[in-house]
Amino acid sequence: MRLSRLTFFALFVLMLTWPGLAGAHNVSGRDASFVQSHEGAAIIPFIYLGAKHMVTGYDHLAFLLGVVFCLYRMKDVVLYVSLFTLGHSLTLLGGVLGGIHANPYVIDAIIGLSVVYKAFDNMDGFKRLFGFEPNTKIAVLVFGLFHGFGLATKLQELDLGSNGLVTNILSFNVGVELGQALALAAILIVLSFWRTRTGFSRYVFASSTVLMAVGFVLTGYQLAGYFVAA
Repeated sequence: MRLSRLTFFALFVLMLTWPGLAGAHNVSGRDASFVQSHEGAAIIPFIYLGAKHMVTGYDHLAFLLGVVFCLYRMKDVVLYVSLFTLGHSLTLLGGVLGGIHANPYVIDAIIGLSVVYKAFDNMDGFKRLFGFEPNTKIAVLVFGLFHGFGLATKLQELDLGSNGLVTNILSFNVGVELGQALALAAILIVLSFWRTRTGFSRYVFASSTVLMAVGFVLTGYQLAGYFVAA
């Protein structure tokens, strides 16, 4: 029984984070062609693109899973997800509209480390090893900034026209939030079901270990891409 539950969780996490989905995390060829060929505002298409990108964003979903994994009260879920949303909205909009650029591999590697951090935090690793506990709210906000910058780098790879740019980026951001809400609902449904099973608390450490391993894989995957591209 223990093995089956842990295996269920591992498969759930790997489904969200398997590096083979890396192509889906970028703006696909057909979507990229549309974005680059379209002139003017396109609210609905960009909302769709934002939602699609978030739902297929395995690194964002892994971090979101880590954030809510040990939250049992809905008001805490809303608070932490709101901080994450604020962070990635600021840098998504600021990165594209402000023309702030960074190496996408480095940003995505930091996003992978954010998954490692949250898994380690869920294990009470800081308190156990270092005798202190970082401010999780600030950490979620700061990592949210990097996640938003990661989203911005994907759009910066495209030749976005200036006509209707602000409207389209705002629409894309709305789509990201809608996609996040859908993904969060699915995660909470799975967690709620799992928490009804006997002994859920005993698997927090093991599950966080799996999530941490996934974060290291994501980080290594991006660093490998950085050195290959260099």
